[in-house]
Amino acid sequence: MTDAARTTATINRLGHQGDGMADGPLFAPRTLPGEVVCGIADGSRLTQIRIETPSEHRVQPACRHYKACGGCQLQHASDAFVAKWKTDVVRNALLAQGLETEFRPIHTSPSHSRRRATLAVRRTKKGAMAGFYGQGSDVITEIPDCQLLEPELLAAVPVAEALALAGASRKAPLAVTLTTSDDGLDMLVRNGKPLDGPLRIELAKLAEKYRIARLTWEDEPVAMEQPPMQSFGAAKVCPPPGAFLQATREGEAALLDAVREITTGAKRVVDLFAGCGTFSLPLAQAAEVHAVEGERVMVKALDTGWRKAKGLKKVTTETRDLFRNPLLPEDLNPFGAAFDAAVIDPPRAGAEAQVAQLAKARTPLIAYVSCNAVSFARDARALVEAGYALDWVQVVDQFRWSAHTELAAKFTLKD
Repeated sequence: MTDAARTTATINRLGHQGDGMADGPLFAPRTLPGEVVCGIADGSRLTQIRIETPSEHRVQPACRHYKACGGCQLQHASDAFVAKWKTDVVRNALLAQGLETEFRPIHTSPSHSRRRATLAVRRTKKGAMAGFYGQGSDVITEIPDCQLLEPELLAAVPVAEALALAGASRKAPLAVTLTTSDDGLDMLVRNGKPLDGPLRIELAKLAEKYRIARLTWEDEPVAMEQPPMQSFGAAKVCPPPGAFLQATREGEAALLDAVREITTGAKRVVDLFAGCGTFSLPLAQAAEVHAVEGERVMVKALDTGWRKAKGLKKVTTETRDLFRNPLLPEDLNPFGAAFDAAVIDPPRAGAEAQVAQLAKARTPLIAYVSCNAVSFARDARALVEAGYALDWVQVVDQFRWSAHTELAAKFTLKD
C-alpha cells in the first residue's frame, strides 16, 4: 500500500467506545485527542494506523498483550487522561440535559483486580488456547501476563483449556465465565457440546481435580464442591450461575460507600434492581430494607443470605419487573409508612418508568447507581424537574483501561 493511498487525520476527541474521532466522522481506535495519525480509511473506520504526532498523554501500555488483545481499549493513555475523560463523559451527558453538579474525585480500581471475566477457549490441533478476542476480531489472543485479572483468575486459564479439551467442538470456541468467590472458582461454560453421560463424568472429574467450587454447563450445574459464596456486608450469598456481580471488590466498595453515605439515617430503604443484595444486605446493618429484583433466583439467593446472617435488620424481598411494572406511590408509601430513601441500580437502559414513580411518591433521598451516563442523565433531568437536587456525582472506574464508566449520585427532594 503506497502512502498516496493513506489518509492523514487529526483526532478531535474520543467517542463513547474510547475510539479517537476525526472529521468525517472517522473513527481511529487507540488514538488520542490532538494526535495526527495516518491510516487506511475503511468506511468510517481508520485501519493500519500510524501515529505521526503523538499526544503528551500517550504512554507505554502496561500489558505486553495490548496490541493484539481486545480486552482493554485505553492502555495507551495516561491514568490522569483516562480519569478526566471518564469524568467528562458523565459531566457532558449531564450538560446535554442542562444539568451541573459537584463531581467528587474519581475512584479507579487497581490493576489485577477484575474478579470476573469471560474467556474465549478454542480447541486446537495441539491442545487448546484461551484468552480474549482481538479488537473487532474473532482471533483469540492468549493472555498469560494479563494486567487486568485477579491472579486467581489468571491461574485458572489452564482449567478453562482443560474444559475445552473435554467439551468444546472444533467449530466454535467455548465462552467460559470465571468468577472468584470466598470459596474458590465459580465457572459457567457456554457453547459446549450437549451434556451427556460420559461428558458429565469427565467434567465432574475435572471439577474435582482443579477444586472448582461450582461448575455449570450451559444452565445445568455439573459439580459443586462447595457453594461459591460472595460476602455482602455481614451476609454471605450464593448467587445463581452467571448472576450480576460488580466487576471488582474495590469498585463495589466505592459504590457501597457512596450509597451508605446517601442513606445515612434512613430507617426504611427500598432497593430497586437489587440483584443478589450488593447494597440491600450491607444497608440492613442500619435500616430495614425492601429489596426488589426481576429475577426470581436472585431474589431467592438474597433472601437466603439474609436469613442465615446474624445481626441484620429486617429485609423483605419482592420479585417484580420494574420496567413493565414499576413500584407505584402506594407501593412506596405502604400503609402511610413511607421509605426514607431509595437505592436504584438499573441496567444500561436506565429506569425511566421507575424514576417517574419515585418522583410522584416524593421519596426524600435517592441513591442512583448507574453504568450508563446517557440514561443516567436522562433520569437525572426527570428527577430535577420533579423537584430534586442533584447534590453530587461519584464516578467509579472499576473497568480499568476500558471505555466503561460507572457512578453513584445523590438526589435530595428540595421541599
